[in-house]
Amino acid sequence: MYGPVPVLSLLYCILPVVLIADCAPRIELGSCRLPPALQVSHTNHRQTSAHPAYLSLTDVEMALVPARNGANGPPTRASQLVETKQFQTSTKGKVPTGYAEEIAISEHSFRDLHRGVERQHAVGKKRKRETKGDSSTVYGAGAYKGPWAKYEERRIDSDSGEEIEVEVEGDESGEEEVIYEEDAIAPVPTKGSKAGTSYDKVGHDKETSTFEGSQQYDYQGRTYMHVPQDLDVDLVGDFENMNLRCFHPKKLIHTYTTHGRNAHEKALTSLKFFPNSGHLLLSAAADGKVRIWDVYHERELLRSYNGHTKSVVDVDFTPNGTRFLSASYDRQIKLWDTETGQCISRFGTGSTPHVVRWQPDDPSGHEFLAGMHDNKIVQFDTRLPADGEKKNPVQEYDHHLGPVNTITWCDENRRFITTSDDKSLRAWEFNIPVPIKFIAEPYMFPMVKSASHPAKGAVLLQSSDNTIKVYNTGEKIRQNRKKDFRGHNNAGYAIDLAVSPDGGIVASGDSGGFVCFWDWKTCKMWHKIRASDAAVISVAWHPRESSKVVTGDLNGVVKYWD
Repeated sequence: MYGPVPVLSLLYCILPVVLIADCAPRIELGSCRLPPALQVSHTNHRQTSAHPAYLSLTDVEMALVPARNGANGPPTRASQLVETKQFQTSTKGKVPTGYAEEIAISEHSFRDLHRGVERQHAVGKKRKRETKGDSSTVYGAGAYKGPWAKYEERRIDSDSGEEIEVEVEGDESGEEEVIYEEDAIAPVPTKGSKAGTSYDKVGHDKETSTFEGSQQYDYQGRTYMHVPQDLDVDLVGDFENMNLRCFHPKKLIHTYTTHGRNAHEKALTSLKFFPNSGHLLLSAAADGKVRIWDVYHERELLRSYNGHTKSVVDVDFTPNGTRFLSASYDRQIKLWDTETGQCISRFGTGSTPHVVRWQPDDPSGHEFLAGMHDNKIVQFDTRLPADGEKKNPVQEYDHHLGPVNTITWCDENRRFITTSDDKSLRAWEFNIPVPIKFIAEPYMFPMVKSASHPAKGAVLLQSSDNTIKVYNTGEKIRQNRKKDFRGHNNAGYAIDLAVSPDGGIVASGDSGGFVCFWDWKTCKMWHKIRASDAAVISVAWHPRESSKVVTGDLNGVVKYWD
């Protein structure tokens, strides 16, 4: 009758030891080991815990005795690292709901696994996107999104653990509308104007010209077109007999203004002196206006030519100066009368012109070339009858692979050289639409402006790698590698360059607001003038003066230097 009592007592004494053995792996993970006498093998633990009613003293004694070969001992730390996965502990055992494994996992790993499960559930289901919107609407509700439309289910997933603040609002139907915080960061802009995208043609009634000088006629009834004779400079004599020797300018002598403001409201794009005499200065700017200035006497604004709706990119006088061309981003080329301001004719192909040049052999100007944005050089004849508001080109030179930047006449005006954004140079015979020379090297950059040397058979080209390249234009058109002008910055701008009348000095603008001067023979920089706080875009050398240079910058300021 006393037999069962010691067995039950012994059972209550051994049970804590079994519980300690159950926690042994967890304690081992925290680098805390029990004495060998208290270690219990996993095999005996499973057997005794599975059949507690048949627990015997022999089983308990065998569990408390460690095996010499380690068969009854717990698994080593190395075996746990090999057998288990990353971020997983070795805590295993029976739980009230069944057998389970405890896993230690980071927030980042959990989100990766969660996304994987979501992808498996989303297989075969196409995600819905928001509507692309109306292409005619730029801002506001229903604005055009196109391929940038978001997915309807796509929302911010913060891997950093930050919570997303949402506002829940109920509507009349009882459905709750979730407003995400990122949708309310910036207010929806108002619908913008389409004035910047219009290319409306300007008719006869909208092209105006205003005389803004102090006196339109002199005592003999002559206008500003008359070359002044009361100066200490001969503006009408033969240039070859002048023996002109040029020097670089050193000081500012005048800043052109109109009504107390800058010469133009926006950046200058082109400056041209009147051919041969240079007593007038023609300026064009991004404000869409062309203006002509007096170089001598009062140095005032004489006339404004208004008719372009976009920035004017280039202007060019006829050889005798009685007319000039203006090319604009409104895709039109217009022919103006210099004296009266009348718009004589309009030309266009539907593409934006970048450069215009008259054929120099005809003094009054009948044919001219225009370099277009659609990679073509087109030739127009002003003597042909008008076709509506435009004249059809009589010739097309279509070999460039990029927008045309420069057109330069050479070889007694029988040929011309063009450069383009395709980093190449092509030479053409006038009226023959096949290039006679093609130069394209891997080290070449786009050349954006050009100037002819007055004495040598050479063309100077403003390269986008902050250099000025020289190409000989004789029987063989090739680069003169001995001539390379460096020391200025022009990358990112179409900065103009000019050569002195005697050909001894090369001048160029600079993106830092300087005007740089080099010696033609040695290619060394002679002088550098701080002309503006903004980039100096336009530079022109007076055709009859030894050291007179005019500059124009991004602020619309025109300065005259000597």
